[in-house]
Amino acid sequence: MLQILHKTNINFMGWKNISFTVSGLFIVLGIVGLIQVSRGKANLGIDFVGGTTMQLSFKDQMPVEKARTALDKSGFVGASIQQVGEGNKILIRVRESEGTSDKIQSLFRQEFPNNAFQVDSIMEIGPVIGKAVQRDALVAITVSMIAIILYIAFRFEFKFGVAAAIATIHDVFAVLGIFYILNWEINLLIVTALLTLAGYSLTDTVVVFDRIRENLKRNKKDALPQLVNYSINEVLSRTIITSLTVVIVLIPLVLFGGEVLHDFSIALLMGVIVGTYSSVFVASPILVVWQAKSGGRLITK
Repeated sequence: MLQILHKTNINFMGWKNISFTVSGLFIVLGIVGLIQVSRGKANLGIDFVGGTTMQLSFKDQMPVEKARTALDKSGFVGASIQQVGEGNKILIRVRESEGTSDKIQSLFRQEFPNNAFQVDSIMEIGPVIGKAVQRDALVAITVSMIAIILYIAFRFEFKFGVAAAIATIHDVFAVLGIFYILNWEINLLIVTALLTLAGYSLTDTVVVFDRIRENLKRNKKDALPQLVNYSINEVLSRTIITSLTVVIVLIPLVLFGGEVLHDFSIALLMGVIVGTYSSVFVASPILVVWQAKSGGRLITK
């Protein structure tokens, strides 16, 4: 396998107090964001608060800037507009629902009388449905966290499972908190990104835990902090290469993926970075600290 680092000897456990402080701030920020999302106080997309999505096909090209200017003048400030296909189709998403599609059609007929259009699709989501989707999204994230604990506990042992779950929750909360503090829109695509990065973070953590388990069997006399340190060092090159591979794929999506995929790709990109950090500086130190408090030795399956 490609090696970008050879025989490192970094004392990762020596940084655990600093990493716990940084991670604690991320978790607090994420909890605040989660509370605000559940209260409907964050910048939520129409999936959660209701609104209208419609696609229009124009006879001639319709620049996004002209469409946005027309919508802003008519009070639809903050509408999401994406160009589709060869430039004569646009996808519009606004938070208002009742009667919105008729208003937008009338607006474009007045503003662009020489550029006829037809309506390809219209989808309206009421606030009641939006609330149900918001609740289901929170349930999906919660269930996934419980499943992670059970899976890791079955594959390793309970302490490994809890450590992995805390690291994964940390990653989800970190990205959610950043989106909230920057007032970026949180929609179903972002929830999808959060669940995806939870899976990525778990995979990265399992690789580290697998090496720790192997070394626990081979080196039964070594102190756990020392054993965890050289276990992480042994898989560090693999961890960095895997993360860089994903980052290389995500950067073009961020730059050229269009308005709809932009925030989704940003969330995944942040999640990969935070997930790589947490597998080294969150999950493993939690395991060391917990074992030091409880005493005994970790059981390996």
